[in-house]
Amino acid sequence: MTIKTTTRRGALRAFAGAGAATLAAPAIATAQGQTTTWKIQTSWPGGAGLQIFKDWCATIVEKTGGELAFQPFGANDVVGDFQLYDAVKNGVLEAVNPFTIYAQGIIPAATFLTSIPLGMRNPHEFDVFYYGLGGLDIARELYAAQGLVFVGPVHHGPNIIHSKVPIRSIDDFAGRKMRLPGGMVAEIFTAIGAETTVLPGSEIFPALEKGTIDVADYVGPAVNYALGFSQVTDYIVMGPPGFMSLYQPVDIMDITVGQAAWDALSPQMKQFVEMETHVYSDMHHAAIQAADQEAWGKFEADGTEVTRLSQDDVELMTEVAVPIWFDYANRDPNAARVFKIQLDYMMSGSLGYVDPALTEGLELKL
Repeated sequence: MTIKTTTRRGALRAFAGAGAATLAAPAIATAQGQTTTWKIQTSWPGGAGLQIFKDWCATIVEKTGGELAFQPFGANDVVGDFQLYDAVKNGVLEAVNPFTIYAQGIIPAATFLTSIPLGMRNPHEFDVFYYGLGGLDIARELYAAQGLVFVGPVHHGPNIIHSKVPIRSIDDFAGRKMRLPGGMVAEIFTAIGAETTVLPGSEIFPALEKGTIDVADYVGPAVNYALGFSQVTDYIVMGPPGFMSLYQPVDIMDITVGQAAWDALSPQMKQFVEMETHVYSDMHHAAIQAADQEAWGKFEADGTEVTRLSQDDVELMTEVAVPIWFDYANRDPNAARVFKIQLDYMMSGSLGYVDPALTEGLELKL
């Protein structure tokens, strides 16, 4: 592991102009007069997401009184997205800000550390899962076995669907050639009749342009508009009002740190990084949603029509999704542990997303 240290040039301004976010940080003095710099790579390749990440990283050195600094890198700047965890383990990077789903290659339970189709549907529900129902403790246990520290989740926003044809009910997906990220999401859309295919983000625009696919999911409006999706599709498919995305209503990123880099921090600095992850999650989520608000106007100006599925469609797709949830949970004992917490929450009086009749005959292998 390489941790870069540089001598501080004089006394930094004592939190001057650091803004409200600074109030969340404990005051930390640096006795040695040196700055520990972490190289941290995000999965954002550009646009609003990358800029928000870089702006946040730039605040860390002042908030810590010069004890810690984050040197930010965009997607693929140091390593590819699927090499992020090896890079952290090997000390090439001290920390990463990936989409949490990328961890499923080394931690199968990570499938349930982010949103699943028709599952928990609002960011605050994931905060309850992580910080109130024990999800964070399990995540840290599973990551620790890989030499990693899961500091905490970072909210992004829902993913949306773009289409060349109007889709006004789930019946309209039947026979459509649809790009999806694979896994559980693809199985659910296959079950309702779509002809699914897996493509990287960089290939979506040309596939839509050529007619290789009719329908494609990707991230939120701001990023998708920048990618030119309004030029090759006429429709955006949403859930009912208030339910932006049926298949990925909440997209979770996180802050993950290598164990060696984490162990080198003082207890006070560990507390700061944990608290600051909360700050970043709130700030990141709000800024992404603000960028999306601007993008909606641009789509409208380009003539894109938003179509909405109905509450009946939600209930029908939930019936399709529930047995697929159980299938994925039962592939790994830790996945079943995580899913059980979420299932109990979704079946509780607080949410009521899942009627007990939907789970009859299904069993979790705990």
